Amino acid sequence: MKQQFNILLLLFSIAGFSQFKISGYVTNSNQQKLSGVIVHVLENNTETTTDENGYFQLASVPKGTTEVIFQRTGFQTKKEVIKTNGDDIILNVMLLEKEIHLEEVIISTLYNKIQSQNVMKVEHASVKTLKENGATSLIEGIATIPGVSQISTGNSIGKPVIRGLSGNRVLVYSQGVRMENQQFGEEHGLGLNAAGIESVEVIKGPASLLYGSDALGGVVYFNSEKYAPYKEKSADFEQSYFTNTQGTSTTFGVKASPSNFKFLLRGNYTSHADYEVPNGDRIINTRFIEKDFKSGIGYSNSKIATDFRYNYNNLNLGLPEEDIENSGFRNPLFPKQEIANHLLSLNQKVYFKNSKIEADFGYSLNDRKELEAPDEIALSMKLKTASYTVKYFVPKINRWETIIGIQGMDQTNTNFGEELLIPDAKVTDFGAFATTNYSWNSNVLQAGIRYDNRKINTSTHGTEGEEGYFEAINKQFNSFNASLGYKTNLSSSISTRINIASGFRAPNLSELTSNGVHEGSNRYEIGNTELKNEQNFQVDINLEYKSEHLEWFANGFYNSVSNYIFITPSGTEINGNAVYNYVQNNSYLFGGEAGIHFHPHPFDWLHFTSSFESVTGIQGTNNLPLIPANQWKNNIRAELNSNQWIKNNYVSCFLNYNFKQDNVSEFETSTPDYLLINLSLGGTITIGKKVVQLNLTGTNLLNKTYVNHLSRLKADGINNMGRNIMLRLNFDL
Repeated sequence: MKQQFNILLLLFSIAGFSQFKISGYVTNSNQQKLSGVIVHVLENNTETTTDENGYFQLASVPKGTTEVIFQRTGFQTKKEVIKTNGDDIILNVMLLEKEIHLEEVIISTLYNKIQSQNVMKVEHASVKTLKENGATSLIEGIATIPGVSQISTGNSIGKPVIRGLSGNRVLVYSQGVRMENQQFGEEHGLGLNAAGIESVEVIKGPASLLYGSDALGGVVYFNSEKYAPYKEKSADFEQSYFTNTQGTSTTFGVKASPSNFKFLLRGNYTSHADYEVPNGDRIINTRFIEKDFKSGIGYSNSKIATDFRYNYNNLNLGLPEEDIENSGFRNPLFPKQEIANHLLSLNQKVYFKNSKIEADFGYSLNDRKELEAPDEIALSMKLKTASYTVKYFVPKINRWETIIGIQGMDQTNTNFGEELLIPDAKVTDFGAFATTNYSWNSNVLQAGIRYDNRKINTSTHGTEGEEGYFEAINKQFNSFNASLGYKTNLSSSISTRINIASGFRAPNLSELTSNGVHEGSNRYEIGNTELKNEQNFQVDINLEYKSEHLEWFANGFYNSVSNYIFITPSGTEINGNAVYNYVQNNSYLFGGEAGIHFHPHPFDWLHFTSSFESVTGIQGTNNLPLIPANQWKNNIRAELNSNQWIKNNYVSCFLNYNFKQDNVSEFETSTPDYLLINLSLGGTITIGKKVVQLNLTGTNLLNKTYVNHLSRLKADGINNMGRNIMLRLNFDL
């Protein structure tokens, strides 16, 4: 692996130092200069905004053919294709007025196109919007996206669920590389903080063609914040307060791009006490303290673009259990987890005349400890993961765009504690793929194929026949997968997408090797070394309508999963603990999402959005576990008129109804329905020369007593959080 990394790094170390720029003015149809227009270069994902005179300038523009996107709310998105050969370019652009929302540039797919040009429907949300919607954490925020839910353990641990699939079936990416932090465990969170993350994209459905194993159910892709525009610098400070947990969150960031070099730094400190349920009780040991630090340094010119990032996340969180004596305030009590996560990434692009090579290298260290007492480390695991992805963008031939690439991972898990959840192990992945995209008029056709190989080697541990014994295994898993997608406009307002794709997931170490009591679920789990790949086939259909004042969408899917791995009670006990075995059976899931966005004329300041989502999961003659309840989400938002010192102010009211979930597996209980009402208001206040962004949000305003079906505390009779008021202030320094 080290030799592979050295060769690849040597390949991308060749760099030129020439640069040239694109500049110009953006106007409307009346030749009035437009300020605040976002100017985005797709090739290297850089952007700037026009100044008060409508002027923009972009330096270090990639060599060859480049697409530049111009966006501003209230105007049609415009794309300009330019060919750069080393000379500066003057580009003046006119935008036409139209009351349609901005189209996002999608980063998680291979072709990085705007949403309307993308074959695969990808959900996109900015972290700023998620905060305005009242999210207290990153995972809680993405659970507001239609088709996405979360498995939660209190206020600190959340794991994404996409259309009923979760755990190792959903792959998480940050800084362009895969997150590896023992996703198999129900009590293992993402290890990500919202500070320094700009937006999130969600691929619903198998994405194994793009990412390999563990993307069978979909991908959650977090986009890091961008560097400052060329020759600009900024610093900002954000402070948040949460009444329910008496929690605070402090974030500070600084970034600058004085030349071709650019850098950024961002730190966050978050502290929450135990959360309070509607009857006034506090759930002891749901407190946590999180520290997060992110940094980045980049360099770009017309021939190369380099982006190196580092993220350190430290989470100290309590685990709620019976008979814990309450003491202290914020410091977690025992039992608790201490998790340190290091993530380094390098993104390297090399531009040729009509093509480019892009590579992502990643290294992560997940150091996880579970402590029963100050001197009793029950569990200690260190997971080290090195990953790489290399893609070659073949020169475009007429309307054909083609990408070929390789992808791999080298991972080791080492135990140091008294207990073992999984044995010492080494996992090696290798994949190769090719995909092509053909577009004509309003039609786009995309197809791809991929091969993957995963090797798993573990060490023997313990005494055969006793708890904690792990037999050494040497397994190999292979899979071929393909995808085919088609997008077209049925009319000037209606578009449709049809995607057919296969995906796979190799069994994880817990499913293959478990032999002991899993404290998180209070059961004796026994693995199965004979497990096969999970293999799925999904059909996904999307229909969208967009006009000036009305938008609606409807998504439907059918997902057939062969050899679905699940855990089931055996009817026996070991040392008083019920025994559960890992087994396989064919399963299928189906459902979808539908929604509208209405902002009537002449009341363009008023917005009404509503969405309904449903998923059903069947395994044999039984229901699949951890299937979220049907949800109906509604939001009424008023964007009020601005005056001299208050701008961009808004008021939003959310009414989210969760239906009763009684389609449960054999060891789940049904969950009653409930309605939550949230309220959010905010705006931008100018005080002297300072611009302050204010957000005040109340969640569960009626202090409703409820429990989410996917809450892990449900089995202990613990309800979700009661009323919570959050105040956020953000201002530039």
